[in-house]
Amino acid sequence: MAVHDNLSSRFFLLLALSLSFVSIALTDSESDLIGDLVSLRSAAESGVIRLDEDGVSRFLTSVATPRPYSLIIFFDAVYLHSNRELRLLEFRREFRIVSASFIANNNNDGSNGTKIFFCEIDSESLFHRFAVQSIPHVCLVDPLMENLQDKSGLMKDGDFAGMAESMAEFVERRTNLSVGPIHRPPLLSKTLISVIAALIVVSTPILIKKLLKGETFLNDRRFWLYGAVFVYFLSVAGTMHNIIKESPIYVRDHEDGSKLVLFYQGSDFQFGAEGFIVGLLYTVVGLLLAFVTNVLVRVEDLNEQRAVMFLALFTSLWAVRKVVYLDNWKTGYEIYPYWPSSWH
Repeated sequence: MAVHDNLSSRFFLLLALSLSFVSIALTDSESDLIGDLVSLRSAAESGVIRLDEDGVSRFLTSVATPRPYSLIIFFDAVYLHSNRELRLLEFRREFRIVSASFIANNNNDGSNGTKIFFCEIDSESLFHRFAVQSIPHVCLVDPLMENLQDKSGLMKDGDFAGMAESMAEFVERRTNLSVGPIHRPPLLSKTLISVIAALIVVSTPILIKKLLKGETFLNDRRFWLYGAVFVYFLSVAGTMHNIIKESPIYVRDHEDGSKLVLFYQGSDFQFGAEGFIVGLLYTVVGLLLAFVTNVLVRVEDLNEQRAVMFLALFTSLWAVRKVVYLDNWKTGYEIYPYWPSSWH
């Protein structure tokens, strides 16, 4: 009986030692993976790790769940960077800002700083493995996710709306980790700011002296005239809309790359060229109105007045008709109450 108890004790002791060795081996393996990810993150721009086939296999598919970390992956395609409608470069830049902010805010927190890593993939073969059908595409691979085609970690369109801030909210909501405040790079470097400040200090006395003598462009009426026309043109051309929406000036025809598409049918979007063309038509009408009311009335010859007036009215009607036609084409609503019946 004593011999049997002694054998049982040795068996359980060996089993406990074996489990301990396995646990230590797994811990060392996890530590190696995290150490490699930290090393790759340190060497990457903005801390975004570029994954290839080997990287996906090593850090995702070959690691038993639950993994000790999460990966948030941005799917990029260099050949589509020129397509401004997708705004890939903009989303990629905002994704990198979130990554750099997370590292800066959690650099001193060893536990949170190694629980999530920001990555990017630019490989069509990996697109298929993750079932990526369109881009921009960002997904979170959490520690328990085994199927890489699982859509539960997909970042939706609304999470892109607020750029870096919305992406950070998505990460915090899905991982329960704090990204912290977003740190955007300054528009101007400290050196450039110092040079500009020095130029302002040096030139201010000279500018004040010239301004008092009336020798600056601010005292020239032509400057204010041209400036007013320029501001009017930018206003009626929808320039602020194009800047806010980052609308492209034009796109190339998908069927014929040699042709340019300047107009978009639909009231929810417009190209930059479309706004500039309509703005030019409005500006022509405005300048003709100003010319007729301020210059033409001073002409003494009635025949000249009538000829110029007829030309101005004809040009204005032509320009307005083109604008109305474009509005009808874009919106599908026809506006013609004041046109002759032959124009309907």
